[in-house]
Amino acid sequence: MTDFDKKVQAVGYRLISLFHYLALFCIGSTIVWSAVYEYSFMVKSGHASLEDILLLFIYLELGAMVGVYFRTHRLPVQFLIYIAITALSRHLVIDVQIVKDEFHLYLLLSSVFAILMLSGAIVVLSFAARRYGCPDDLNNTTEQEKTDVE
Repeated sequence: MTDFDKKVQAVGYRLISLFHYLALFCIGSTIVWSAVYEYSFMVKSGHASLEDILLLFIYLELGAMVGVYFRTHRLPVQFLIYIAITALSRHLVIDVQIVKDEFHLYLLLSSVFAILMLSGAIVVLSFAARRYGCPDDLNNTTEQEKTDVE
């Protein structure tokens, strides 16, 4: 690899890194902005319903996911699953008031089944991470070993 290729590659990595941080900042700012907007609406109304509180938990998990991704450059899949579980719970709370009586059981069973499936996925992911480690850790170790050998 020539010096020119190395310089071009270094500029490319810097541009990608700049875009990465800019995108994370925009996403994080949007999450904070949306959460503050919803919270101010709750304060103005004088109360918060269960669906409002669950929405705040969704914002909290999104913010935590962005924070973890910002620090580690890894997307924590568990956070996405927690968000999905909270969203399903919120969906259940909202829709149970809207649907007709004959659909209550269907809504309840489908939501509970989906939450159980997602909870099972968290158990499997946690077990696999403890037992086998993260694939990125193995790749980073391999890269470090390659650097040490050279």
